[in-house]
Amino acid sequence: MGSAEPVGMVSVGVVARNEEASLPGLLADLEAQAFPHERMELLLVDSASTDGTRRLMDDYARENPGAFARVAVLDNPRVFQAAGWNRALAAYSGDVFIRIDAHASVPPDFVAANVGVLEGGEDVCGGPRPTVLSNPSDWQKTLHLAEECAFGSSPAAYRNGEAGREVPSLFHGAYRRCVTEAVGPMNEELLRTEDNDWNYRVRQAGYRLWFDPSIRSEQFARPTLAKMLKQKYGNGFWVGRTVFVQPKCLQLHHFVPLAFVLGVVLMAAVGLTLSWVPFAVCAALYLLLCIALAAKACASSPEERNWTAAALPFVFMGIHLSYGVGTVAGLVSGLFRKLFPKRRVQGAL
Repeated sequence: MGSAEPVGMVSVGVVARNEEASLPGLLADLEAQAFPHERMELLLVDSASTDGTRRLMDDYARENPGAFARVAVLDNPRVFQAAGWNRALAAYSGDVFIRIDAHASVPPDFVAANVGVLEGGEDVCGGPRPTVLSNPSDWQKTLHLAEECAFGSSPAAYRNGEAGREVPSLFHGAYRRCVTEAVGPMNEELLRTEDNDWNYRVRQAGYRLWFDPSIRSEQFARPTLAKMLKQKYGNGFWVGRTVFVQPKCLQLHHFVPLAFVLGVVLMAAVGLTLSWVPFAVCAALYLLLCIALAAKACASSPEERNWTAAALPFVFMGIHLSYGVGTVAGLVSGLFRKLFPKRRVQGAL
């Protein structure tokens, strides 16, 4: 257990890039917080947006001077997430820092629930963060089934849970100042896995990450298959790159899609040289597993079940392949950067 000291000021950080569509809803959610607004400051970080995100932030700060104790709009010219969060971490003045993704929604008790857990003796806390869709089509419901299923996404504790427990990672976490000062800034060499690394360093600093089901938030899921597969590829790519930066922050489940892709390549090599029987058997078993878990996902979410769910096994397959191929690409890229460090090029994926 950590400190049970009362929490005074709470700082809420939001980093956004091209979130013109979702930012107004999140700002409305923050305005609706039951926690006293005079004890809240809001840090809005714009990551060089090309839409109206920065204008929305500036307008909100100008038009709502008394909405919170402080509303600050900050620039993140380096664009990527880690740099944006470092801008917020360097600027916040509260006793607690709460990280909220711009593409998210939080209920009115979100801040109060975090503060309650922290004042109960924790230094770091967070809770369930399922994904949601607004006005979804049948096809989007099928994609959401894949996203919410551990087989299609990940078994990360923050996705769901009904019991308080210590976990290796959190999403939309709340951190006492003693934690942020002990851990320091996020690693700006990591463009997608900065949170994995930071949570790992929180644990290494001696703090536990406490998951509490009373703290709930939601994340808006990718609405198209192309965007979902692009996201999975990027996630896999940065898992591969992170192997060469901070491998200890990764867990076994991060490498399962890589094993799948390597297995496909191995079975294809066996087929080309010896026999296609092993490939056919493995493919049949994998397809049966996809069908069985798709049926289970549909059974557990009858409100999203529809005729397009027949494609769910193939959506699973696409997710596994894109993530696994991304990991291979990340490993190759990381190895190249390690062998030829002078040829590194600054960029963001």
